[in-house]
Amino acid sequence: MTAAALDPSEIARYARHIVLPEIGGAGQQKLKAARVLVIGAGGLGAPVLQYLAAAGVGKLGIADDDAVSLSNLQRQIIHATSDIGRSKVESAAAAIADLNPLVVVAPHPQRISAENAEAIFRQYDLIVDGSDNFDTRYLAADAAEAARIPLVTGAVGRFDGSVTVLKPYEADADGHPNPSYRDLFPAPPPPGAVPACAEAGVVGALTGVIGTLQAMEAIKLITGIGEPLVGRLLLYDGLAAAFSTIRYRRGRI
Repeated sequence: MTAAALDPSEIARYARHIVLPEIGGAGQQKLKAARVLVIGAGGLGAPVLQYLAAAGVGKLGIADDDAVSLSNLQRQIIHATSDIGRSKVESAAAAIADLNPLVVVAPHPQRISAENAEAIFRQYDLIVDGSDNFDTRYLAADAAEAARIPLVTGAVGRFDGSVTVLKPYEADADGHPNPSYRDLFPAPPPPGAVPACAEAGVVGALTGVIGTLQAMEAIKLITGIGEPLVGRLLLYDGLAAAFSTIRYRRGRI
């Protein structure tokens, strides 16, 4: 990513970032130069897109083939009642333009598939997976690994969720290869073993918690601050208001 100069309006807009020593002007320039693809403009993708747009990420790609429905609005807060029936990509792009017109939005009104993943992923520096199905999660993880692009992946259940960061093409400080998604979850569960959101339900605010954590990990990766969740699965129990972390390695948890 090439650093891009900030104009006076950007300095004012991002002032609360710039005064942070860990980010500063240089970090904000990295955010401006960053290209991030968000898979899904739903419950997780909504807060990811909003916070990354507000943070000044220069280019946001949105991959989603769905349209806004009434039942989405309980948790997919980037969309409004007036957007019902509208493409989620179009609706999200309009919301981002209203929030921060400096962000370039690249719409991908399609489902990520084995046929298009490589071509789409290579247009970006970072992938954030907010999909709601196992097929897409495994496909995104495999494609990001093959393209050597970091991936922030999250998932939610009824009252709980998880987040981790994948960079399996790199090694840790001791020279050990970082784990992949399949080291954490070797295989998807059998069809029907995990009920979909429409069947089991989900608390809307939970998707905000997990999506915001994904956005935070993305900002850390772009600016180079902190310790991303590489080799660590962050778990959140909404009913107990408790966080816990599981460490996992290449070949084992």
